[in-house]
Amino acid sequence: MTDEIPNLTNEQLDAFGAELDAIRERVLDDLGERDADYIRGMIRTQRGLEVSGRALLFASIFPPAWLAGTAALAASKILDNMEIGHNVMHGQYDWMNDPAIHSANFEWDTASPASQWKHSHNYLHHTFTNIVGKDRDVGYGILRMSDEQRWRPYYLGNPVYAFFLAVLFQWGVALHDLEVDRIGQKDDMGRAERLKRAGQIWRKSRGQLAKDYALFPLLAGPFAPLVFAGNLGANLSRNLWSFMIIFCGHFPDGVEQFTEEGTREETRGQWYLRQLLGSANIRGSKLFHVMSGNLSHQIEHHLFPDLPAHRYAEISEEVQEICGRYGIAYNSASLARQFGTTVKRIAKLALPPRSALPFARQPVAA
Repeated sequence: MTDEIPNLTNEQLDAFGAELDAIRERVLDDLGERDADYIRGMIRTQRGLEVSGRALLFASIFPPAWLAGTAALAASKILDNMEIGHNVMHGQYDWMNDPAIHSANFEWDTASPASQWKHSHNYLHHTFTNIVGKDRDVGYGILRMSDEQRWRPYYLGNPVYAFFLAVLFQWGVALHDLEVDRIGQKDDMGRAERLKRAGQIWRKSRGQLAKDYALFPLLAGPFAPLVFAGNLGANLSRNLWSFMIIFCGHFPDGVEQFTEEGTREETRGQWYLRQLLGSANIRGSKLFHVMSGNLSHQIEHHLFPDLPAHRYAEISEEVQEICGRYGIAYNSASLARQFGTTVKRIAKLALPPRSALPFARQPVAA
């Protein structure tokens, strides 16, 4: 838990912030055909994968067709969720003035309504990144992911809850903005607002369920069970992949968490520094970065959430150079390392602090 900005004077923090602002302004000034071609090409790829995946599942009496169809549909759902939906709803392509890919209009192929996602993610998470008690993505109201979260016996199930959150991730995200863990508390949103949000989730999710588990299986006639299973497998693959990428960007070793008191009245430079210290990158190939929605560059995404994500790879080189000059750690490692230490944190925080154990050794009075 970090309460103070480490090792930098106010003048250095201001200069640090100005350098990052300059990167952002330079990219904004350079936006154009290259970026428009990229997102439109990605949408064509995603749609092609979905059409081919569903067509192959209709021929899934042949096992290779079922495997290929499930894989293609899973890839289409991952691209829709991460490289297209997440990034479009951040407003990364609003400058194009294309209603089909404008953050105000876009709806994605997942259970969470776009309006609720933009509140819980774009506003709460990106404003209060890793501030315990403010950023609800720290634990998602289910897990203990910080030493500052008071331990309760409930958290002994931390690894089990994490497993089910991974398997059902789209549903965990969908229910996230209901804030059911705050019912009866001082900051509770109230029954009327919660019912309103629940209604929005129901209307969105029933369409998702009907499409994948009723409409397309029924269209397949005698092959309905195979199509149902393929859709289930594609959704499961998307859930597990999204969980892994998102958790690896926020909770591996070296990622800092913050208190409300220590982040009051932040300057621009301090805000940038918190985003950087509260994030981690994952190394991988170009295809890996695309399939992660470029959230493998989580540091750059937290610094510049409204810049097109396909730009993060080139920006990252300059961000690393700036961090080196200011003596700031730049957390980047393999998927195996980041996921391994994230799982370790989940397991460790399931247990009470040593001082709370009834058998913990107490200091001997002099």
